[in-house]
Amino acid sequence: MKITPKEALKKLTEIDSPFLTLFEHGTLSLEIYKPEKVDLQKPHSRDEVYVVVAGSGTFMMDGKHTDFGPGDFLFVPAGVEHRFENFTDDFATWVLFYGPEGGESAHGK
Repeated sequence: MKITPKEALKKLTEIDSPFLTLFEHGTLSLEIYKPEKVDLQKPHSRDEVYVVVAGSGTFMMDGKHTDFGPGDFLFVPAGVEHRFENFTDDFATWVLFYGPEGGESAHGK
């Protein structure tokens, strides 16, 4: 299976949401995420990975800030506060959720 950023972003424009689930297999869920101006997400119940498709900005996780750009990998453990800030209009990212509720570290992995 192959999903390109171009295909994912086209599908996203067809719905009224900043994210769209594109693939699921076992505990893995793949989404495309493109917030408008403000990232309003809350902490999630599973571990997650972001791989930035386009754009740049600042990523806040657990009170710490880091710059990000295309191709960057960002990991967020389950339950940790995080959000994208000061991002460019073209910002978009893959989002991968995986593992058990509460995250893998909560289950001794």
